[in-house]
Amino acid sequence: MNTKLRRLLAHTIMIVTITSCASSQSATDTPNAKPYPLTTCIVTDNDLDSMGGPILKTYQGQQIQFCCKPCVKKFEANPAKYLAKLPR
Repeated sequence: MNTKLRRLLAHTIMIVTITSCASSQSATDTPNAKPYPLTTCIVTDNDLDSMGGPILKTYQGQQIQFCCKPCVKKFEANPAKYLAKLPR
């Protein structure tokens, strides 16, 4: 029983790791996008590394970086609110 539980836990950790790595993009995936000018999350103003590595998305030709996945959802619900934080 203990061996089965360890195997299940190991597989779960592996799947979560692979899934989280696949969901973030690198800057090279969006070569024509404007670079992200801030050093903090556009949603929370937290350091980009506060929740692990930053999550990079592109929105209308602008790179946007987030500290975590919940911030991506908040941004997608109201992009104009957060895009106002970017320098013009």
